[in-house]
Amino acid sequence: MKKPPKPKDTARRLKDTIHQQPAVFAVYVVLRLIVVAELVLSILRGEYESAFICLLVLFLFILPFFIQQNFGIQLPTTLEIIILLFIFAAEILGELEGYFITYPNWDTMLHTTTGFLCAATGFALIDILNRNSRIKFQLSPIYVALAAFCFSMTVGVLWEFFEFGMDRLFHLDMQKDTVVQSITSVMLDPTNSNTPVTIDGIHSVAVNGNDLGFDGYLDIGLYDTMEDLFVNFIGAVTFSIIGYFYIKHRGKGKLAQAFIPTLSEQEDQSSTAPDSSQETPEQ
Repeated sequence: MKKPPKPKDTARRLKDTIHQQPAVFAVYVVLRLIVVAELVLSILRGEYESAFICLLVLFLFILPFFIQQNFGIQLPTTLEIIILLFIFAAEILGELEGYFITYPNWDTMLHTTTGFLCAATGFALIDILNRNSRIKFQLSPIYVALAAFCFSMTVGVLWEFFEFGMDRLFHLDMQKDTVVQSITSVMLDPTNSNTPVTIDGIHSVAVNGNDLGFDGYLDIGLYDTMEDLFVNFIGAVTFSIIGYFYIKHRGKGKLAQAFIPTLSEQEDQSSTAPDSSQETPEQ
C-alpha cells in the first residue's frame, strides 16, 4: 500500500479523476444527492436503521476513489459506474424501497452482477501479479481464468454464509423463502429406512393450528440460496471466458478492458522495471 497522500495531493488527484472520468463523477453526484435526500427523510421519520444504511452507502461510494488513490489501481469507467449503481440498487432500492419483494428477479440480477464483477476482480489480481517482473512466475490464460472463477464463487459462498448467520443470529430474512407445492424428505419415512417420501399437491400448511395463508409449503431459504449461487456461477463463468481470450490475445478485448482494473501508469512502470537491488555489481 502506498503512503497516504497529502491533502493537497488528494485534492489535485480528485480534480484529475473528475477531468479524466466525467461520466463517473456525474453518476456519483446524482446518486449521492439521492442518498443524502433519503438520509434526511429517514431521520425526520425516525427510521434510524434506514438512516444507517444511507450512511453506509455514502461510505461505500467513496471506496472506489480510495482504492485508486491509495493502491495505485485504475478502475475503468464502465466498471466504476456499475459498482456505484450496484451499491445503490442493492441497498437503497433493494433494502429501503423494497425492490427485493416488489420485483422477484431483483436479487437474481444483483447476484449475477456480483459473480461477474468478482470474477473481474479476481482476474485483475492474478493478472497484475502475472505481469509483474519482480514476481517470478507466469500463469497460463486458462489458469488465470480458473483462478478468477474460483475467487468469484468463493465470494458468493461466503456471502451466503453471511446471510445464513444474520438470519439465525438476528432473526432476519436475508435468505428469502419460497412457496413450493411438493416436498421430499427421508424424515417422512415411517420405517426409518432412509427412503425419500414425497408429498405432492400441497396447497395449505398450518403451524400450531394456524393456516399460514400460502398456496403451498414455505421453503426456508434453500431455493433462494441455490439460485443465488447458480446465477453467481453464470456471472463467474461468463467473465472467466471473456478474461481467457483477453489474456490469450493480450489487451485486444475491448469488452474485458471495460471491466478489468489495472495498475496506474506509475505503478505499472515500477512493477515492470527490473529490480536493480537484486543485480550484483561487477568488481
